[in-house]
Amino acid sequence: MEAILEVKHLSKAFGKHQVLRDIDFTVRPGDVTSIIGASGSGKSTLLRCINLLETPSAGEILFHGKDITGRGVNAPAYRTKVGMVFQSFNLFNNMTVLENCMVGQTKVLKKSREEAKANAMKYLKKVGMDPYVHAKPRQISGGQKQRVAIARALAMEPEVLLFDEPTSALDPEMVGEVLSVMRDLADEGMTMLVVTHEMAFARDVSNHVVFMADGVICEEGEPQELFAHPKQDRTREFLSRFMAK
Repeated sequence: MEAILEVKHLSKAFGKHQVLRDIDFTVRPGDVTSIIGASGSGKSTLLRCINLLETPSAGEILFHGKDITGRGVNAPAYRTKVGMVFQSFNLFNNMTVLENCMVGQTKVLKKSREEAKANAMKYLKKVGMDPYVHAKPRQISGGQKQRVAIARALAMEPEVLLFDEPTSALDPEMVGEVLSVMRDLADEGMTMLVVTHEMAFARDVSNHVVFMADGVICEEGEPQELFAHPKQDRTREFLSRFMAK
């Protein structure tokens, strides 16, 4: 099956600080890839490079075989195909839930307001947030905000969704409602790349897991194999810490 995304020899430095070193991996249609590792291992920077929020220092990111890191790339158009859900929701506080899910469609995709509204309602209903369409972000919980953020990303009808630690800013009782939505998306065949500390999600929902440490990929593979029989000492040490929690 043809790859949607290919990351080849990707590196990123901030001044003298090397955050990513020679990263290689492939995402195919329907893949749910979880990226795990300790804080500071470069996971979020990798996603930000893939979403063109950071410019790689070296290497390539191919989307359907075309390098998207060069000059002349239409980043907003690319981001409609490779959407991102952020840790801190990034909703517009002056807009209602419904308006948050419409604005990208009307501004970037140039849809009519009627079409954008119908599409937004479809995805808000999908994530269980249709009763809150007239609420402002300050009037809803963190878990509800993140579900709105997922609906907003889905309303752009992307081919790939990137999730940057989508549950880490949530109270523990709200984590489940967001993970449930993500499980449903995975079951429906959505291609997802997820930076997460939720090890049960990585093990049970992903079909591929990438373990990062110090800006490199230490180990990757099928979750059952990686969790049960890690080959690298660093992977073993990390998993023993996390799975003991």
